Amino acid sequence: MTTILITGANKGLGLEAARQLVAAGHKVWLGSRDVERGRRAAEEVGGTAVQLDVTDDASVAAAAEAVAAAGGLDVLVNNAGIQAEITAKGVTAGPAELTAEMMRTTLDTNVVGTVRVLHAFLPLLQRSEAPVVVNVSSGLASLSGISKHDTLLVAYPTSKVAVNMVTVQFAKAFPGMRINSVEPGYTATDLNHHKGFQSVEQGAKVIVEAALLGPDGPTGEYFDANGTIPW
Repeated sequence: MTTILITGANKGLGLEAARQLVAAGHKVWLGSRDVERGRRAAEEVGGTAVQLDVTDDASVAAAAEAVAAAGGLDVLVNNAGIQAEITAKGVTAGPAELTAEMMRTTLDTNVVGTVRVLHAFLPLLQRSEAPVVVNVSSGLASLSGISKHDTLLVAYPTSKVAVNMVTVQFAKAFPGMRINSVEPGYTATDLNHHKGFQSVEQGAKVIVEAALLGPDGPTGEYFDANGTIPW
């Protein structure tokens, strides 16, 4: 049985990936900023809740201690993320409306948070016989692809480009681990005010597949359900 931690797992893609992985017989920790929401989500899918705010050093360190005390970790799924350019009313801020605070907030969660979690859980992953890291990215992180895309978002795609760089460099540094970026596709979640055209069941598929890669699987790559995506 593989032990897996998913950040941002109390809803959306994180929750659905947890559901599928628990159903496949794995032990899954559901990381959530809100303790009560995390508890309810874990009860819903049969996993284990752990309070984890990727923007807070103490929270991440405490989560790592809890997972270590329970036996360790094989797979880390960095799923927690925000899209600060889209307001609560669904209004999108383009380049002219983008503020430094939107950029800072986005990068702090999506990039710095990913690195913070990786740093805290690396010692546990290094003790696993088949360690895996899945960084949830976006198709908007493809520089060659976004030039042909009609989106004018800046902060969110920039953050996911940076996540892809983290993937590449960590994969080089830790060749014994399978470390990849995945693109779930345009999935209907709170992140996009449920404007996505595919279900969370569909979107979580590539996350689950990447989480269960064996030692001979790819590493340092960027792919979706159909295969490799150009950087």
